Amino acid sequence: MHGFTVFAAQRPHFKSATPGQRFALFKTGPLVAAFVSMADTLPVHVTVVIPTRNEEAAIVDTIRSVPNDGWCEKLDFLIIDGNSTDRTRELAEGEGATVYVEPRKGYGRAYKTGFAMAPGEVIVTMDADCTYPGEEVPGLVRKLLEEDLRWITCDRLKRAEEGAMPGIHGFGNWVLSTTAKTLYWYGIHDSQSGMWVFHKSIFEDDRVRPKHDGMPLSQEFKIRARRYLGKNNTAEVSVPYRPRVGEAEINTWGDGLLNLRFLFTHRLGLTRQVTPWGPE
Repeated sequence: MHGFTVFAAQRPHFKSATPGQRFALFKTGPLVAAFVSMADTLPVHVTVVIPTRNEEAAIVDTIRSVPNDGWCEKLDFLIIDGNSTDRTRELAEGEGATVYVEPRKGYGRAYKTGFAMAPGEVIVTMDADCTYPGEEVPGLVRKLLEEDLRWITCDRLKRAEEGAMPGIHGFGNWVLSTTAKTLYWYGIHDSQSGMWVFHKSIFEDDRVRPKHDGMPLSQEFKIRARRYLGKNNTAEVSVPYRPRVGEAEINTWGDGLLNLRFLFTHRLGLTRQVTPWGPE
């Protein structure tokens, strides 16, 4: 990294630049010819945030699915664990991940903690069940920087593998996604996707911070991102979606109805924050 240090020194404003600006400087800097071997290293710190509860069957493969070959300046993993009773935490720590136990229940609650704790400038989210394609992470982060985007959500529907989304789940997703598009006109095809790539700095605007502690946080985050960041600064990208490894914790009917109810109550401005942003 000595060459990178010299490059940064020649550009005094490099350290204060945004990750997107850094990427542009890196591509066009006067020393670029001297650092061809570093051209594929993105000058950004990336944190992958993964919520878990009893995911010992897949957590190791989930972490290992994300390339760790120097494609970014720094890569780390933050596991927000909901009091797993199996070996999830032990296995994640064995892979070098930081593990934080969040005693408060909820998918959204885990992310409200993880988003605040993540040390990286760019945050990537994934489920801990091998359904999302970790190998796509470098390309998604590169797209975020190259296209100067603020936020990306991933569409699972177009490239879902056989068995990845059983009939009832597929139908439920269609109902929720169609309802969301009708109520919000936000141009998102997959309202339930849990794979996002974004700059942590977006949360400096409190309006972008989702409030819900449960599964509806996924929908809420998309609605807020599109509304307050703008469509030109956000994108939806299709990625593969695979059958899960391990037992599902989701309550299909209960979570589905909760998500549907949320779409209407949020449209009426009735969303309230039950627990505060960040860890206890």
